[in-house]
Amino acid sequence: MAVVETETHGQILVVRMNRPDRLNALNHEMRTELSKVWNEFRHSKKLEVAIFTGAGRGFCAGEDMKESLKDGAPGGRRPEIEDPFMAGTLEKPVIAAINGFAMGGGFMLVERTDLRVAVREAVFEVSEAKRWLLGGYNHGHIANLPYPVAMEMALGFRFTAQRFHEIGFVNRLVDAAELMPTAIGMAEHLLTLPPASRVNTVHM
Repeated sequence: MAVVETETHGQILVVRMNRPDRLNALNHEMRTELSKVWNEFRHSKKLEVAIFTGAGRGFCAGEDMKESLKDGAPGGRRPEIEDPFMAGTLEKPVIAAINGFAMGGGFMLVERTDLRVAVREAVFEVSEAKRWLLGGYNHGHIANLPYPVAMEMALGFRFTAQRFHEIGFVNRLVDAAELMPTAIGMAEHLLTLPPASRVNTVHM
């Protein structure tokens, strides 16, 4: 079973993390496969917009701690991977279709997307503070939240999709059956814009 599945709808690429038994936790294999997908998407002459989602009831539970403990520490022996999505050099818009839990590194993936649609049941949390790993969350991928909200997030408080929608971190809040249709509708709207507009508005 592929840990990352893709499908295309015309000029739209759907990228689906596929480890539902582990809530799509990020292991070495998944990181490697995602980097390949994002590099292919970046250089594609046909595909212009991507939708990023997860299989099962979770978007992404973050670091695969089971694998990390085998490696000696969270992120231990993590291979160096050229990933334009993580590096912010993709230059094509990515829409998050958040189907459930987005925890730790999973929240970091959401933060790197340009537009976000979430099911009402989705929850977000950065749990590193509970494991004495707060350092990486003081800055960077929570910096575009209002300061008090960023601090609350960094200190391990859990956020509902409803609250993130209210503060503007999530664009659309939908029922599960409407998640992909809504994301595809947003992608189709982006395709009506001039290519330069799509590129120039990424990560403004």
